Amino acid sequence: LSWSDALLLSVFPPIGLEINDGEGHPSSSHQALKGTSKWATSLENLLEDPEGVKRFREFLKKEFSEENVLFWLACEEFKKTQGKKQMQEKAKEIYMTFLSSKASSQVNVEGQSRLSETILETPHPLMFQKLQDQIFNLMKYDSYSRFLKSDIFLNHKKSEEQEENSPEAQTAAKRASRIYNT
Repeated sequence: LSWSDALLLSVFPPIGLEINDGEGHPSSSHQALKGTSKWATSLENLLEDPEGVKRFREFLKKEFSEENVLFWLACEEFKKTQGKKQMQEKAKEIYMTFLSSKASSQVNVEGQSRLSETILETPHPLMFQKLQDQIFNLMKYDSYSRFLKSDIFLNHKKSEEQEENSPEAQTAAKRASRIYNT
């Protein structure tokens, strides 16, 4: 597993886990829209879906800006980190990967917003929040709108529509409707 794939697995649990309401029923807000329809409603919805993140990363790679979503995901994971030692390690990893002047995947944030290495000694869950917000806004107002017009998005949307309109899907829907309408 690459570092970025491991990060994705830690942010997104394996598919098959349902989000439930307080009473153990599947959450209705997650049933209404699926896939590309949900992704098209907001960048937040796109980033909540592992498949959406995968497709968005694929798009950003072509635009040479994949580091933006990887930084955003790393910050989300960092917020969940417990223990000072683990936070120090993850903070340093984020700093060295995305923020240092020698970073391998440097993100484009305002110069005065850069953190100095000294802050890494006393990390806190929201220490990257201002920078994460900058990157989120950069993605939201720049690359996200282009992603929605990209071949990657449009082809995925078309394949979803073809699956929904396939004879197998229609037959399953008819069987389900007979079951629930008896």
